[in-house]
Amino acid sequence: MTAVRQATRPKSPPSSVLERYEPVIGIEVHCQLRTASKMFCSCSTAYDGAPPNTHTCPVCLGLPGALPTINRRAVEHVLTTGLAIEATFPETTRWERKNYFYPDLPKGYQISQYAIPLAAAGRLTFETSEGAISVGITRAHLEEDTAKLIHSTTADGRRVSLIDFNRSGAPLMEIVTEPEVHSAEAARRYAEELQLMLRAIGVSDADMERGQMRVEANVSLRPRGAKEFGTRVEIKNMNSFRSVERAVGHEIERQAAALDAGEPLVQETRGWDDGRGATYRMRVKETSDDYRYFPEPDLPPLHVEAPGLEELRARLPELPSARRARYTSDLVLSAYDAGVIVSDPAMLTAFEAILAVGPQLPPKEVANLVTGDYGRAAKEIDLRTPAGLVGLSEPGELADLLRRILDGKLSRANAKEVLAEHIAKGSSVASIVDARGFRQISDVSALAATVDEVLAANPAAVADYRAGKPQAIRFLVGQVMKATRGQANAAVVQATLRERLDAADPGHA
Repeated sequence: MTAVRQATRPKSPPSSVLERYEPVIGIEVHCQLRTASKMFCSCSTAYDGAPPNTHTCPVCLGLPGALPTINRRAVEHVLTTGLAIEATFPETTRWERKNYFYPDLPKGYQISQYAIPLAAAGRLTFETSEGAISVGITRAHLEEDTAKLIHSTTADGRRVSLIDFNRSGAPLMEIVTEPEVHSAEAARRYAEELQLMLRAIGVSDADMERGQMRVEANVSLRPRGAKEFGTRVEIKNMNSFRSVERAVGHEIERQAAALDAGEPLVQETRGWDDGRGATYRMRVKETSDDYRYFPEPDLPPLHVEAPGLEELRARLPELPSARRARYTSDLVLSAYDAGVIVSDPAMLTAFEAILAVGPQLPPKEVANLVTGDYGRAAKEIDLRTPAGLVGLSEPGELADLLRRILDGKLSRANAKEVLAEHIAKGSSVASIVDARGFRQISDVSALAATVDEVLAANPAAVADYRAGKPQAIRFLVGQVMKATRGQANAAVVQATLRERLDAADPGHA
């Protein structure tokens, strides 16, 4: 029951580039908040899969005379995020209009915050292959989302752009870091850790594939030892964590090649083409002056009161970083196991639930179960079953399974079959074990005949072992396990085989 293997990491920029240039990276993340209604109107946010333009009203369509009202839950979510990153909060904040023209913005401006964000001067710490990194977070503020542009081709071959306003006005939180990220890997790890935190505190589902979390990176290079920043380039259209690392890594190489060739860099916005593995120019980058921010006249200032903040603080759950630290210190798990469990909601739920009903179980064994056979089986069932993880609601069954393994009543090979059927059908572990007649055979005398039969049937493997190839015994163990339908105790089988083989061959005595 081994841990789930991590995906292969994207290629990093050549070391020669990083020896000459220091990447300076700032990350901007937009995430849709988990609310029932939109930011400034009562339209539902449950628009995924709904027909276009069916979750709209005069407010989110930007019709003349429509007045916005503030979504209290969205405000609380940003304040909760601020508490999680240990940010500071203003006594009073205000709303502003961010002016720009684009077809997906019906009013010609976006209601946002600029001068006084709801949360500022926070920090997020995460692990990379180089060790722990702590990145400052400049601001976390609220704004409304835009509509969705859909580019299509008509039956007669004309290219058209359509607008679906269902998303228009959805509550959006923007989180902006200081330019304190210095590698493509760190950019990816920051985004991963932020997603974990947002999900843990319940403010957002932060699903990148569904567009609920959008990551943009501002990348520049400067010669090693220099203090001034280089020309900043913004990268958009990164729809996975792997894309974040690949896009930032590519942009570092592209800028280094341009600087080496004496070519000027332009402050611009570039898109990421995942298929080509390259960025491409979208437009010259705007500055804040281009947006002509001014106070929103239709919304009053917002007052942040200390009692309300303390109430939100009391509701904060254990954060991923604190949970990982507790797992490694109190439960003595490896950093790898703790990281795998905390990063997977199904595994985390199962791990905590099994320990709750079986506190005497060794945490390492529980971790092996949920990151190994349970993790694999649960993911397979989750892909096939719309209802999700059937066995997850019965942690007592998983604890029972593990007790049987540790007590020597059920072999690990048979346990895999029991676990798969339990998750798929919801049947109890006891009923599956009884129905299949599973019982672990640990009595040497009960295994002796089968061991002798396997040795007699496999003279080549016996000869290999006696010729100094100890790995041959694995094959023989496998044959005994097969003959006993996986019910033999593998450790007892191996010891019995060695005893028989070494006793019959003085050279191995």
